[in-house]
Amino acid sequence: MTTPESGAPGDGPNAAVPVKGASDGARPPRSGRWADLPAVLSFVVLGFWVTGRLWLEPGSGVRDNRSDQSQFEWMMAHGARVVTHFAYPFHSDRMNVPDGVNLMANTSVLSISLPMTPVTVLLGPRAAFLLFLTGGMIATAIAWYFLLSRVLIGARGPAWLGAGFCAFAPAMVSHANAHPNIVSQFVVPLIIWRTLRLGDQGRWLRNGVLLALVIVWQAFLNLEILLMTAIGLGVIVGALALGRRDLRSRARPFLAGLAVAAGLAGLLLAYPLYVQFFGPGAYSGLSQLIRGYSSDLASFVAYSRESLAGSQRTAANLAKNPTEENSFFGWSLVVLVVALIWWLRRSVVVLGLAALGLLFAVLSLGREIRFDGRGTGVPGPWAALENLPILHSVVPTRWALAITPIIGLLLAYGAERARELADGQPAARWQIRFATATLLTMALLPILPTPLPVVRLDPVPTFVTSGAWRPYVTGGRSVVTLPLPDTNYAEPLRWSAVTRLDMPLARGYFLGPDTRPSAEQPRIALFSAPPRPTSSFFGTIRRTGAVPPISPQSRVKAVDDLRYWRAGVVILGPHEYEGALRRGMTELTGIQPVFTGGVWVWDVRPLTD
Repeated sequence: MTTPESGAPGDGPNAAVPVKGASDGARPPRSGRWADLPAVLSFVVLGFWVTGRLWLEPGSGVRDNRSDQSQFEWMMAHGARVVTHFAYPFHSDRMNVPDGVNLMANTSVLSISLPMTPVTVLLGPRAAFLLFLTGGMIATAIAWYFLLSRVLIGARGPAWLGAGFCAFAPAMVSHANAHPNIVSQFVVPLIIWRTLRLGDQGRWLRNGVLLALVIVWQAFLNLEILLMTAIGLGVIVGALALGRRDLRSRARPFLAGLAVAAGLAGLLLAYPLYVQFFGPGAYSGLSQLIRGYSSDLASFVAYSRESLAGSQRTAANLAKNPTEENSFFGWSLVVLVVALIWWLRRSVVVLGLAALGLLFAVLSLGREIRFDGRGTGVPGPWAALENLPILHSVVPTRWALAITPIIGLLLAYGAERARELADGQPAARWQIRFATATLLTMALLPILPTPLPVVRLDPVPTFVTSGAWRPYVTGGRSVVTLPLPDTNYAEPLRWSAVTRLDMPLARGYFLGPDTRPSAEQPRIALFSAPPRPTSSFFGTIRRTGAVPPISPQSRVKAVDDLRYWRAGVVILGPHEYEGALRRGMTELTGIQPVFTGGVWVWDVRPLTD
């Protein structure tokens, strides 16, 4: 008797290999509470290997994505503020004064930031961010390991192989560049496990409730990953329903449990999702530019810059930035995966995984297929889907990220099939094992992860850490930083996070609606608030180092903007174009700044009162 939890390669209708499942005795080959320790320790070592430079250099940050690190440090501080100040979790007025930020429409990671409040309060937001990043990768590997070794396969070696790939594949290491919410996929194996348990007789209510709870957990971690998981599970469950007649008797409890999970998760998420899509600061899809981020067809056989065989040269022109190298697998692994699918083609699960991987790969190509950095003029299927509700907020290249766990599962199934083949043929056992090890080494050695590159960050100014800004923000005023924060300059978010968000900021780095009459589409997402004359003025200085011409009208608009932001003080910290920024602000306001606590300070309260 087999179960829906079965996932062994031989589970096709004419399978030659016995299927192992949780309910029919699937278990690791060795017993003992310490048997899993080597696997767990290896994942810990890999996690710290990837992020090690950040731990060893306390004043460092992620070199290739400083802005997102600042944003996530701010988000960790927000979670702590929810716990310590009973702040409203789904919207914040501590950034983008006076409008605030819709945090449900951004990466608020409440399911992590709330329980990590003690770390954030005691050790600071940087430590919380770093623990989130490193611990998320390790926890992802451990979760996949136990799913594979206890539920899907029942063997530790293949489970270790598959889990290690799921957590430390090139796409995951790419997102380790300050995307802890994406590398923390440890809830996904729990969702898979609880979904497979829905078919248990007599437990539909309990199993439905448990599935709903892990769905809600993932929803407050990353909705994009939840969407991909739901699609993937739908395809695999459908393949099992079509290919495994013995499972159809479990359809009734499965559907009943699924209805409970959908109903309870919908109830628990109804209000947060309402805030996300209809609350203040909600937006309607991403811009055409961001929705154009797609996977290059040539990238699937290229090597990521954070892989052992990769470099900036191998990834050049094939990805939009170092954090979105979702489809870099390399020639050797692609050949191995194709061979595995052919070898295990009698398994309906393997065929389902292959179809799912192909679907995600095609969707990731975006609205126009690109090859080697150039457009081909051939439209991709995504062109017909990108404007649909929900999908208009998906970055197409992220679909390729979902291929990583699919390959991890295929590697685990292939290794288990090879192990069974070796055990069944004692005379050729060592030859089979040697061939297996050789093939895996050839495919996986080139994509082993390298440590993330780091950069030295400027210390948070004493003016911020000492609280010298506090007298300036009484009465609901804000702090205006030069340059004003956005996607290219998010250091002020890191400063605010150090104050536990006591220091409110004008503007910021977040996704919010474009409310300008000239917007390409109504309320489409911008990476910051809609530009104002003064923010554009200082944005020009930040990019060029040149001060634009200043007219009397410019001065009037500057005062209007400062009043709009409820500015109490303007501060300028260390910056490449510090001199130009200082001159621009002084000429706009006519106020001479004072240098104190590591920053230039303009007291603008006389202008804004």
